Order: sequence, then C-alpha cells, then structure tokens
Amino acid sequence: MSSNTEWTVGRYLATRLEQLGIRYLFGVPGDLLGPFLTIMQETTSVRWVGTPTEMGAGYAADGYARVRLADAAPDQPEQGVAAVAVTYGVGAFSLLNTIGGAYVEDVPLIAINGAPSYEQWLNFQAVGLLTSHMSPRREANLEVYRQVTVDAQVLSNPGLAPSQIDSAITACLTERKPVYLEIMDDLWHAPCEPPQGQLRAHERPFTKRNQDILTKAVAAAVELITKFKTPIVWAGEELMHQRLEDELLEFVEATKMQFCTTVGAKSVVSERHPLFAGVYNGKASLPEIRDTFKNAGCRIGLGTWSTSKNLNGEQSIGDDWIVAARGGVSVGAMYFPDVQLRFFVPALKTALAGRTFPDDHFALAHKAGLDVPATTAEFLRSLSAKHHKKTELTYDGFFERMNYFLENEATGGDPEAPSPFTVVSDAGFALLGSMNLRMNERAGFLAQNSWLSIGYSVGAATGVALGRQQPLKRPMVFVGDGSFQEICQELSTQVRNHLRPVVFVLDNEGFYGIEQMLVSPCYYQGKPSDGADFYNVLHPWHYEKLAQVFGSEKDQMHGFKLSTYAELDALLTDLADPTNQLNHAPILARVRLSRHDYPRALQYKIDDNCPPPPSS
Repeated sequence: MSSNTEWTVGRYLATRLEQLGIRYLFGVPGDLLGPFLTIMQETTSVRWVGTPTEMGAGYAADGYARVRLADAAPDQPEQGVAAVAVTYGVGAFSLLNTIGGAYVEDVPLIAINGAPSYEQWLNFQAVGLLTSHMSPRREANLEVYRQVTVDAQVLSNPGLAPSQIDSAITACLTERKPVYLEIMDDLWHAPCEPPQGQLRAHERPFTKRNQDILTKAVAAAVELITKFKTPIVWAGEELMHQRLEDELLEFVEATKMQFCTTVGAKSVVSERHPLFAGVYNGKASLPEIRDTFKNAGCRIGLGTWSTSKNLNGEQSIGDDWIVAARGGVSVGAMYFPDVQLRFFVPALKTALAGRTFPDDHFALAHKAGLDVPATTAEFLRSLSAKHHKKTELTYDGFFERMNYFLENEATGGDPEAPSPFTVVSDAGFALLGSMNLRMNERAGFLAQNSWLSIGYSVGAATGVALGRQQPLKRPMVFVGDGSFQEICQELSTQVRNHLRPVVFVLDNEGFYGIEQMLVSPCYYQGKPSDGADFYNVLHPWHYEKLAQVFGSEKDQMHGFKLSTYAELDALLTDLADPTNQLNHAPILARVRLSRHDYPRALQYKIDDNCPPPPSS
C-alpha cells in the first residue's frame, strides 16, 4: 500500500479529478477497480457513490456534469465535468450506452475502466489463460470506446501514465465530450511523477480567415433579416454547452426579438423573460407555437441542433432560415464554415445596432387568421391550470397542473422566487408533456433530447441532486412506466445517500405509448379496447410499493398512487410545505393514465397518417 506522501498512478488520477472540482465519482466496483477507490478515498476529498448498475452510474455522472456546467462561472468550463468508474469488460460494456449519449449531447465525462494487469495479458498471450471479464481481443474495450469518445487511452506504463491522463482530460475539457482511460491493475500502486500545474480547456484560435468568413456570414444574415422583417430567434443547445446565455440575453434585449428554444435548450434563460415565446419542437410543438413560429418572417437558430425530436419531419434550413451551429452558419442556401458561435452572436447584435423588432409573434399569427391566442402572454397563461373539470388525470391536464404548481405554489406564491426543484424529464410522452412547463430560472430543466435513452432521468436525478446541494434543488422527475422499469433500482442510490427526488411515474396502463404512436398512430384515433401492438404491452407494476422495497425505517421513502386531480392536489400541497416531514425523504408517485391518452403535441401524427373516422 502506498503512503499519502508517495505519488502513484492511482493517486495521480484521483488528484486530477479533485483539481477539476469533482466531488463524487459514480460507478460499480470490481477487483480491478478497488485499489484505485481505496487510494482515492485516502488521498483526496473525492467520494465514491456506488450505484446498482453501470448504466445508472453513467446517467448520474451525466446529470452531475450538466448541472455543474450550468452553475459554474462562464469562464470556468473545467468545473463542468464528471467522472464514472467501472471494471473491465462486463462493467465497461454496460456503461457504453451512457457514454454514447454523452458523446452525442456534448457532456464532458471521464470514463475510467480498471483493466487486467500487464502480467495477466502476457499469461493469455503465452498460454491462453483468460482472467475474469477478459476478451480474447485485447483491444475490445478500447475499440468500442473510441467510437464514443474524443480520446481513448490504455495505460500500461507508469512512466507514460501522467501524460496520458493529462492529455485525455485536456481533450475532455476542450471538446466538451467524453474521454476513456483504461488502466491496468498493476499501475494503481506504481510510482510516477506528481501533477504539474492545472489542466484547462484550450480555445480554438480565431484567425484573420475566421474574421473574414464571420464578416460575410453576418452580412448575409443581416440581408436576410432585412428582407423578411419579422424575425424570431430559436435558441439551441450550444448556447448552454458553451455558456453563452448572457450573449443570448444581450442579443434579444438589444433587438427586441422574441425567442423560442429547442427542448434541449429549455431554460437556457428564465422562461419568465418577457420575450420568451415557448418551446418550438417542430411538428411535435403545441400547434399554437408551431403555427406562430412558422408564421414568422425569418427564423434565426442560434446553437440549435437539427434532430428528429427538435424537428419531427420539418426542415430547419430554407430560404428564410439562419442557423448558426456545429461550427458554421447557414443563411438560406449559403453556408459559411468555421464560424464560432461565441463570435457570431455578438457580431450579429452589433451589425443590427439601432434596429429593433418588437413583434409579438402570437399577435402577428392571430392577425393573419391562424387559430392561436391573441398575445404571447395569453398563450403562456393557458399552459397552466389549477383546476380541471374532469376527475381522471390526462397527460395534458397533469402537466398543466404541474406547471401551476411550479410557477405558483412551489415558490410560495412568488413566481419570481427561486424554484426548489430542477425538472428532469425522460424520453417519450414525459418529455413531450414536460417541455411546456415554464421554468422561472436558468438551467431549471434537464433532459437527454438527442440520444433519448429511456430511463435516463431516474439515474440522472442522482447526479442532479448531488450537484445541486448548494443551493439545494430537489430533482423532480417525469418518467414513463416503460422507461422506469429499465432502471428503477437507482432509487436505492438516492435513498442510501439521503437525496430527496420527487419521481412521477406516468403509468398509462403498462404501455410503451410513444412507440405505439410512432409505429401505429391510428391506434389512438379509434381507441379500440385492444389492438395495440403486442410488443408495446408491459407487465403492470404497483410502482408506489417500491418505496417499501427501497426504503427502511432508518432511511424512508414515500410512495403514492394518483388517479384523480384531488389526489394530485393533496400531494402537491404537501410538497409545497417545506416543514412537512414528507419532504425529508424521496417520493415515488404513480400517476394513473389511460392507455389511449397522449399529449396533444403528438396530434399531428394522427392527423398526418390516419384517415378521419367515419361519421356516425
């Protein structure tokens, strides 16, 4: 065992994690990883958070990284990184899905894989002896992780290990994407040099060539805006990833342009901003937003990603579009490569100096004869409701009630007060319902919008809760029943670590609703008693009773079954009272919904694909 005064590869790596401000390392242990965890515990302040599954550990690290980046100072991107550790083969392959999601969505994670020793590999090479979890292909783990990371390294030489660790972490900070470190078991206690200096992101240089292209892109954008006259901004993911929230605010406030966001950039700034006009999600937007957004004379995408869930069959590139994302700018049919978003937004603001566009796009659409509210404010008010005429819960009614709760009751009646919750939404109907919740703070909403791995929200809630202890923000999770069944055991991590998420499981009678809608939307039109595709039917669970499984007398968890608005109201009343003992532990609420119900944002799927029902 190495002492605290000796530098080993294990201590070197643990110290680098600590220097990045990482307080928690998530993962599932194994004999090849255990020595590192002991070294980390003895020599640093980084603490181990063991999870039941590798996938849950990856989701927790993903959520932790996202909220740390959102809460860090814009000039300290190294604070928005997280780490996850597993053991070779079985652990690494189980973790792969979550690292793939982080790679697609630009989440900087450090994936650590404890690997067999150099001696064990020599034994295999000489006599074919396979140790536990080993594959006959020595680079099997490395090769798959090369597909979902910006740097993947195998550490087998203690003399080279420090430079390999530093190189990978620097790539992680610079590219804002995951990296992979596979470290052989005999290196943990091997001596090495101590760390030198602090690791930091390296900015891409801005050259004269970049300035020339930027100037042309801005000029083309101004010309198009001038031509179409009534622009609306579509704020996207890269504004959050690159911490350009202030630049967005300065742009819209200088130009008086209204703005929508993508789902992935939801709450990039407070959605109580007077120029906010809702979440535009292509055909899967609420119809009022979709019609209003399309009615605008010109759409300006700033950092917006074109994904199937952002657009749902619509195009984001056309004669009346400007899109600045992924390292370039499209203006109509023209494309300007290698234009960095952090330079484009302020340059376009400067080019438009003295010109304002104070248009209420809902008013313009209403005047054009579209079936939308007369003002943006009227539309946003329509998204929340405290009371409903019907008794049984529906997707839209549930989220309208939750919107009222978050805007009013959760903040003690002051909609401008800080929210005590961070909303974490899963894929499917949960995401399409929660995307229209109105967040009163920046970075108050979290979802995996591109990769869409079901169950993400439950695991991510662990990282969100640990990452937002100061100030305390409880995760409020919305997850479908099928998604929840993937990863329900991660509730155990939350109980064990005294976290207090509120998890709403949307139980539509044991059914993959979003899959049915995508494959056969006409099922919802006729509302037959059966006829659902057999593979979308789930085994029904009494989800609320899992609180008894994961909780104990010492560490409690509370479970509820909600079938009516009255039952929902009673729970929300308790949640709004910080002195209620209920709020000292995690809460699991099963929301009973009809199998034939769906968010109205998906009505277009039925309208586009199904013949009208015969008249009676």
